[in-house]
Amino acid sequence: MYQAGDYLLGETAWCPGCGNFPIRQALAEALAGLGLEPHQVLICSGIGQAAKLPHYLRVNGFNGLHGRALPVATGARIANRELTVVVASGDGDSYGEGGNHFIHTIRRNVQLAHFVHNNQVYGLTKGQASPTSEVGMRTSVQTGGVISSPLNPLAMALVLGAGFVARGFAGEKNQLREIMKAAILFPGYALVDILQPCPVFNKLNTYAWYRQRTYLVEGHDPTDWSAALALSRQWGERIPLGIFYQVPRPSFEAQLPALQGEPLALRAFDPTAVARVQDEFR
Repeated sequence: MYQAGDYLLGETAWCPGCGNFPIRQALAEALAGLGLEPHQVLICSGIGQAAKLPHYLRVNGFNGLHGRALPVATGARIANRELTVVVASGDGDSYGEGGNHFIHTIRRNVQLAHFVHNNQVYGLTKGQASPTSEVGMRTSVQTGGVISSPLNPLAMALVLGAGFVARGFAGEKNQLREIMKAAILFPGYALVDILQPCPVFNKLNTYAWYRQRTYLVEGHDPTDWSAALALSRQWGERIPLGIFYQVPRPSFEAQLPALQGEPLALRAFDPTAVARVQDEFR
């Protein structure tokens, strides 16, 4: 049986105090708690500080283009249903450059867990505003303060029909670990937006700022869509943490007869069959 420490790999390039450290630890503990072995897990990412996570965990990893982690994860899961597929991505990577893929991954409902490290800033490219930055927040680029309203990814996911929608916080590692486990086991697309302080470039949304405002949701019915939407719209003096919505619907893989039985990746490949199909178009 693997322990959490067995998944941790190498030195990181993250800054001291970065929220990515407890997120990595929570994910390692979640994988160990689920009894998953490293070869059974694939982590896909794009570009950014969060996207470095596959480098620092002893699992299969794919580092792709900015905002393009979800298409790769979708293809991997369709090709091999025996893989546990996780996407680790930042708020810019997922909601900015990857915004269109975010929308259509929810529509397709392929089984994968999407963990968004939401530090409300672009941490790798030196601190410009991201889609979730607060109005008025000053950055090295938005010197007069952000003027665009922040995206609400949880409300967006609920309205688009996501079956699993949750929020975690890097400062609540144990709760985050349990949310991650539930997301990984969910039979469809699962979004976990993770509040993650960036001590270098985001001086507003600090650990202290979050601790004064966040609270753990209790007594909430995760099958109540309207109540989940109301929770997703709470922001400011009160910020809820937990699983807002958890109602499965048929996954993309489960609805296609060609994907049943042996995973595509394990089936024998016959090049002559492809040639025969090509010949039909000559």
